[in-house]
Amino acid sequence: MGTHPKAPSRIITPHVPEQLLADWISSNLWALGDNVSHQFNSEMPFLFKVLSVNKALSIQAHPTKQHAERLHAQDPTHYPDSNHKPEMALALTPFEGLCGFRPLEETALFVKTIPELKVVIGSELGDDLIARVESGCDKESMMVAVQTCFSHLMHCPSDVVESQLQRLVHRLEKNTEDADMYDRSLGDLLLRLNGQFPGDVGCFCIYFFNHVTLQPGQAMFLGPNIPHAYLSGDCIECMACSDNVVRAGLTPKFKDKDVLCSMLDYTPTPAQDRIFLPTRSDDGKAEIFDPPVPDFSVAKYDLRDVDERDYTLTLPGVDGPSICIVIHGDGQIVDDNRDGGVLEVRRGSIVFIAAGTVVMLRKTNELLLFRAFTNGQ
Repeated sequence: MGTHPKAPSRIITPHVPEQLLADWISSNLWALGDNVSHQFNSEMPFLFKVLSVNKALSIQAHPTKQHAERLHAQDPTHYPDSNHKPEMALALTPFEGLCGFRPLEETALFVKTIPELKVVIGSELGDDLIARVESGCDKESMMVAVQTCFSHLMHCPSDVVESQLQRLVHRLEKNTEDADMYDRSLGDLLLRLNGQFPGDVGCFCIYFFNHVTLQPGQAMFLGPNIPHAYLSGDCIECMACSDNVVRAGLTPKFKDKDVLCSMLDYTPTPAQDRIFLPTRSDDGKAEIFDPPVPDFSVAKYDLRDVDERDYTLTLPGVDGPSICIVIHGDGQIVDDNRDGGVLEVRRGSIVFIAAGTVVMLRKTNELLLFRAFTNGQ
């Protein structure tokens, strides 16, 4: 949902020919608001998605704005987009992903106890990482060791990766007595990923990255240079209007290992710190997921527990454009600026709201709605 040329939205209005949202905006720049139009070059600043992940999506990271521009200039074939791509996933079901580098102690323990992992990162490098962590040397030094080990993994010959994965898979499937040694939950995950992408180096990345499971209503924000992968589940996703991705595993697409390894943020964080928490709106009616970027925010309106059948709330006008999607239930949107015009909405309905427009949302049945918007900065 948005104006990106790879999948542009269309405006569907009764008795009016369909029109690309981008074309309509270009003729009605007031709909972006002055601040947003100026800041984002008169273009819609975000993309809004619903994802249903049944097979792992690639291990990847997104460059900064400046880096994205350089990649596009140097290699427009593989990097056709010059914009950055911070993104946020809001879970609709239990949602599983990889996000950011683990605490160093966890990675060192995996290297120490999983011989196949030690082979693919290099035995000497593995011993060095373990020694630095166990000696309690400074964090910066340990991060350098993790970066070196991860880079060696990414550049390990594919035949070595495949043979070591086969050995580890065989042991996880057969050696139940040592299951705890390999962390059974990650063992199950490795078996699943190897089943989807046999022999792929990305399978070993689970020992470097946090394995995060979001519950419905929780979110994770993926800023520039944060490694991540979506593994399973349904989510609402919002991001800057871009398709700029650097991939390195769990994908048949182009992998740019050198760029990925050089750009990543190797800062270790606990898995729970990767859960992005919302705040309440001023009127208390919505949860606001407001990441530290000007491109987008997301409001969640959940009226499923409201008993009053015709309950109505106000969606306030904001300085920039909005896109709303109904995930559950049905209701009516009343444009308070247009003499009470009523738009019936139901599951799957998608509505564009221009800057400054106040609308009334009337619940006629259980209703769950998400609104992506931008105010600019």
